[in-house]
Amino acid sequence: MMDLIYIVIGLVIGIAAGYFFGSTIGRKKAEESIEKKLKAAKEDAETIVKNAEKEASEIKKKMIIEAREEAHQIREEIEKERKRREEEIKALEERILKREEMLSKREEMLDKRELFVDNMKIELETKAKELDEKEKEIEQRFIQLAGITHEQAREIVLQEAREKYEHEVAKIFVQIKSRYEDEAEKHAKKVIADAIQRYAPEYTGEVTISTVMLPNDDMKGRLIGREGRNIRTFEKITGVDLIIDDTPEVVTLSSFNPLRREIARRTIEKLVQDGRIHPARIEEMYEKAKVEVEKEIKEAGQEAIITVGVGGLHPEIVKLLGRLKFRTSYGQNVLYHSMEVAQIAGLLASELGLNVDKAKRGGLLHDIGKALDHEVEGSHTTIGAEILKRYGESDEIINMIMAHHGEEEPITPEAAIVTAADAISAARPGARREDVENYIKRLMKLEEIAKSYKYVENAYAIQAGREIRVIVQPDKTDDATIEKMAHDISVRIENELQYPGVLKVVVIREKRSVSYAK
Repeated sequence: MMDLIYIVIGLVIGIAAGYFFGSTIGRKKAEESIEKKLKAAKEDAETIVKNAEKEASEIKKKMIIEAREEAHQIREEIEKERKRREEEIKALEERILKREEMLSKREEMLDKRELFVDNMKIELETKAKELDEKEKEIEQRFIQLAGITHEQAREIVLQEAREKYEHEVAKIFVQIKSRYEDEAEKHAKKVIADAIQRYAPEYTGEVTISTVMLPNDDMKGRLIGREGRNIRTFEKITGVDLIIDDTPEVVTLSSFNPLRREIARRTIEKLVQDGRIHPARIEEMYEKAKVEVEKEIKEAGQEAIITVGVGGLHPEIVKLLGRLKFRTSYGQNVLYHSMEVAQIAGLLASELGLNVDKAKRGGLLHDIGKALDHEVEGSHTTIGAEILKRYGESDEIINMIMAHHGEEEPITPEAAIVTAADAISAARPGARREDVENYIKRLMKLEEIAKSYKYVENAYAIQAGREIRVIVQPDKTDDATIEKMAHDISVRIENELQYPGVLKVVVIREKRSVSYAK
């Protein structure tokens, strides 16, 4: 029994010893394997680091080369920009020198004019004193000889003096006119010619369309609808009269408001294109056309201010500018006319050394009231002034609006320039047309004004109302008198008539002597 126990104990001890020795040997092998793996990993890591350092060095060299090339390009661009700036500065200096020379010449001319005016003033004062003395002598003489009252004598003396010195005044007027007319005309033509040749856009007279073409005459019946329900709905929604007559494949739109007429035109075109015409469809197409026109109005206003170069306008003013695209005056599109006036005013201001931005702003906004003059009572100048005042425009810009038709006196030189630019734009060939009735009335009024003057035998309006020829009695007038008469008639026409462009007044005095040899 004891032997069995000893055998079991021995086996247990043997097994334990075998396990101990086996685990020790396995641990050593595992450690050796881990060391080999660590060594291999370390070698791999060193290889990766070396490769990374090599790639980094190559990338660094490449970046340095690219940076040098980029720096070289930047230096070249900076050099080009510097040269361009130097050229611009040089050109600006030349312009400034030319302008200084022009201003110097203008100052000399003004000095000469002031000297002449002073001399003429002294001369006129001397003659006035002589006239007063002669009036007193004649007055005393009449009182003594005729036994008339002081007031009666004064009236007689004034009448004689008027008749006596009227001819001398006319002579002085002719002298002044002939002295400065050539010089002033030459300078004015140069300035205007420079401005116009620098702004000569293509222009086509536009008229708001009031007729719509139809694909066939059957469409007229569909537009009218059963018992006229379609045409009634259309006229109620658009506020435009739809006239359907015997004209083949055409319907006419009638409304005093050009914007409504444009929306109505687009509505009909959409209905004709769609083919489904009933009250609900008319309302739907009207809303689509209205959105399209409003979008076009906004774009037209923004394009106008960008083209002209005027900024800082209130969004409502920009919108009103866009509405001018659908307004015409004598066949001339008011928006394009306003842009043209702004450009010409800016060029004239530049030539005269005035504020170009202010002149452009006034030119662009001078007819802004026409965007609402169908909807609000009052002239377009008054409406425009109220609009600009409401949206914070300056008093000088508002004065330009009121002054361009003579309702106020211009308070700045730029206001006078806007008035001139407006006349230039309206007067150039092809810009405007005039209806027959107004044209005939204007011609009759021209002749009536001319015939109202003393010693006028007849008067004829010619050249489409751009010239009035006045024939006077040769025995009762002379050259100095007709010069003054031409001036007086032109001033009266300016004050009493409205007309596009410039009107020429020609006074003709002709005396013929006839004899017969027998």
